[in-house]
Amino acid sequence: MSELQNEVGELERKSATAARLFDIRRIIGGLFVVYGVIVTIAGLTASDADLKKAQDININLWTGLGMLALGVFFLVWLKLRPTVPPSAAELQEGQEGQEGQEPRQPQEGRGGGTD
Repeated sequence: MSELQNEVGELERKSATAARLFDIRRIIGGLFVVYGVIVTIAGLTASDADLKKAQDININLWTGLGMLALGVFFLVWLKLRPTVPPSAAELQEGQEGQEGQEPRQPQEGRGGGTD
């Protein structure tokens, strides 16, 4: 019995690692940080002609800084509130609750037309 418990524990750890790895906040935050760095560098290296086109507003610099701030926000949010996958007991309860329900049938006559 302890071998089975060890396997279940190992699978739960792998599931938690996969949930953290594929959290959408990590992907969005990482992309915003990378693109923010690129756009900020473009803003820092803008020429006078580029600034005149934008009415003397360094739009690349401000957009890059905004993207960096948003990316850092997502990554800090991920760090402060990590994803917690459901435990094996919660999954078991959810499956038992669904087994007692009848499958949903599509409702007829909702298309608005006459049959």
